[in-house]
Amino acid sequence: MNEIMSILTQRELFLVGLGMVFYVVLFVVTVLNSRRKVLQMQKRLDKVRAMQEQYDIEGNRQKIAELENLIQKLGDENSMLRLELEEKKATLDYNNKVAIIDNARRQQAETVIFSSNAYRRLQECLNSGKKLNCEDWGELSLLLNSIYTGFTEKLYSLYPMSEHESHVCLLIKMRIQPKDIAILTAHSKESIATTRSRLYNKVFGRKGSSKNWDDFILSL
Repeated sequence: MNEIMSILTQRELFLVGLGMVFYVVLFVVTVLNSRRKVLQMQKRLDKVRAMQEQYDIEGNRQKIAELENLIQKLGDENSMLRLELEEKKATLDYNNKVAIIDNARRQQAETVIFSSNAYRRLQECLNSGKKLNCEDWGELSLLLNSIYTGFTEKLYSLYPMSEHESHVCLLIKMRIQPKDIAILTAHSKESIATTRSRLYNKVFGRKGSSKNWDDFILSL
């Protein structure tokens, strides 16, 4: 009888130990997964910030002026730091020149968009109540990337969007109203609103309205 009780006790201890190991492993995995999500979100927000600062020409000019002052104060001292500052200044200066060119192109964006074959095709589909086909989406993507350098690439770098989500973003950038986006994608207005607010939440890690997402897309 004592031997049986001893065996049961050992089995119980084994099961308890196994359960403790399981919960420890589960805890570690949960912590690591949470940390990974935090790091991913931080990386995503850094990308968003960089995209928004890319066209902040005045802000970049101020940074360039600050770097120039630091370089002058250093003189010939600390040559490594001086080289590092000059490299940052050159990068900002180059980015500003690119931004000036892009901004000039952006100022003509609406004229180019509204006079394009892609936009005329959109209007034809809206008038007939039809959704866009694969060829139409391809033409839209080419048009927008020619006006807004790397637009779709920026989108996919922020979040692995579904085909429907990317289509909604393309139409937002084309200045198409939500009710018309619903027609062109064969979805309900409610579904389009949900898609936009969900994308904002995914990219920024906080709740936002569908308009918040529209404003962000239009800023790219």
